[in-house]
Amino acid sequence: MTRTDSAALQLPLTGLDQVFAAFLQAAQPGGDASHILLAALTSHQFGRGHACLDLHMLANQGVAVMAWDERLNALIPADLTAAALSLPWTQGEASPLVLDGSRLYLRRSWRAEQSIRAAIRARLQQTCAAPANLVELLDQLFPKALQAEALASAPDWQKVACALAARSRLTLITGGPGTGKTTTVVRLLALLQSAARQAGRALRVALAAPTGKAAARLGESIASAVEQLPPALRPDALAPAQTLHKLLQIRPDQAEHASPPLAVDLVIVDEASMIDLETMARLLAAVPLSASLVLLGDKDQLASVEAGAVMAQLCEGAEAGHYTPDTVAWLQSVAAADVRPWAAHSGSALAQQTAMLRLSRRFKQDSGIGIWAKAVNAGDGPTVKSLWRDCPAWEPRSSAVVDRLQPASASDAQLAALVQQGWQAWLQALRVLDAQAGTDALALQVLKAFGNFQVLCAVREGPWGVAMLNQRIARALGFRDEGWYGGRPVMVTRNDYNLSLMNGDVGLSLPHARGLRVAFPDGQGGVRWVLPSRLDAVETVFAMTVHKSQGSEFEHVALVLPDKPVAVLTRELLYTGITRAKSRLSMVVPQPDVLWRAVDAKVLRSGGLAGT
Repeated sequence: MTRTDSAALQLPLTGLDQVFAAFLQAAQPGGDASHILLAALTSHQFGRGHACLDLHMLANQGVAVMAWDERLNALIPADLTAAALSLPWTQGEASPLVLDGSRLYLRRSWRAEQSIRAAIRARLQQTCAAPANLVELLDQLFPKALQAEALASAPDWQKVACALAARSRLTLITGGPGTGKTTTVVRLLALLQSAARQAGRALRVALAAPTGKAAARLGESIASAVEQLPPALRPDALAPAQTLHKLLQIRPDQAEHASPPLAVDLVIVDEASMIDLETMARLLAAVPLSASLVLLGDKDQLASVEAGAVMAQLCEGAEAGHYTPDTVAWLQSVAAADVRPWAAHSGSALAQQTAMLRLSRRFKQDSGIGIWAKAVNAGDGPTVKSLWRDCPAWEPRSSAVVDRLQPASASDAQLAALVQQGWQAWLQALRVLDAQAGTDALALQVLKAFGNFQVLCAVREGPWGVAMLNQRIARALGFRDEGWYGGRPVMVTRNDYNLSLMNGDVGLSLPHARGLRVAFPDGQGGVRWVLPSRLDAVETVFAMTVHKSQGSEFEHVALVLPDKPVAVLTRELLYTGITRAKSRLSMVVPQPDVLWRAVDAKVLRSGGLAGT
């Protein structure tokens, strides 16, 4: 083994990365040590969620792009370009690696990116005439009285989004929490269904989200928003929202098979920031070019668990707009929206179909939660430090919108008091239910009371992780820390189509006339009761990870950080956790230095979809 081979093995690569590189060398000998290293690094970046190994970033930022010790920079080849160009495993149409400019891909990732780019281009080229009475419909759906909350000088971005979606087969709608993405969708549905009815046809609509929890919340939010519309404008009854895996018929044993074409006219997908590269490629391939696709999501939230940051890259320029003069003039004529401050002499075709919602109704931009979210999202360390210093310490009678707790350990008495206060109303509702036995109405009240407060963690393991905190919180609230008991909250961790339960669904173990049962909301205002013995993939969920909380909102959030820096703790994770809070946020930070480092750490997933 050469010195370089030996040095390469000192890099913190996984066993899979090393086996992959060794397999390539064995299948097609001829690669030198630098080639073996590049292959292993490509596999490593894919495992970390990147679509590719960005050679330009690696050359300029070294192993910092992989969050490794910078002393390992000496092990990286000096001339990356030459090493990549001479790779023996990038030759031919079936090669395992693909070199595309300065990006080195696994072929499956490159193929998915190419598929997404081609599908977007084809979809944007489709002829899609806006309804003849678009101006009238928009005015009915967005009356001036509705715009009173918005800034008088700003465009109504919800109206802009609906106008853009009415003229194309693809629309991206991004925006932070509470900016009205679902409200926009309901008005868009009303607009398109009204146009379809005038043409004498029914509009076939599919609603989906990446997780069962997000799909259920999408359905609930749409049902609630529909009630706010005048009866004459309300869209027709819709099929329940479903997971993307169910919509696309993705099964673990058929992962490589293409999804069948969907018999739809309109597909709306929420929480699109959670969609990974390969699932997005399947979605775009399954939606016919004759149908419209609307993707909703917050470009600044955490990206998908699997490889890719599709929504973030596609919406990269959304804040600036980049609307062409033609788009500016068209929006002025049909929506009375002045978007000139967001104009550019030239912009991509996709930019003309991207709308960013900017006015949050979950919390005001100048509220404590809004100020924290803005500072964290901008990576503004000095402001975050100032906010932390000025933040009042948590105490039981506090009425602060944002407060802080700096516990010495996970057994801290104040931390126990915080969760006791957070779930005080829920514990009282549980006592009422215990005395009267389980009914659907009481179960719904208890479920709602539980969902008003949530502990969110950055990590799963360790003293500040989900596993340990769930045990401590259970004891602090007077419950057992294992087994089934009345009041145990559980989260489903694997889709179970037989029980109609999806990954992320949350239920409560409650007393029932027929014994202990687990109550889950059925998404239609009722309750589904399930025997605990039938649930083989659930975990206690007094505390959940920030990743699992995406698509949810809670009145009060306690955001718990670990006492040591970890790779997953980034500003995107902080922003996502902070913005789950609707009315109150408690920052539980054992070591403030960990908070400062997290604000400075930004996820930069490599990929080639930006500027598509």
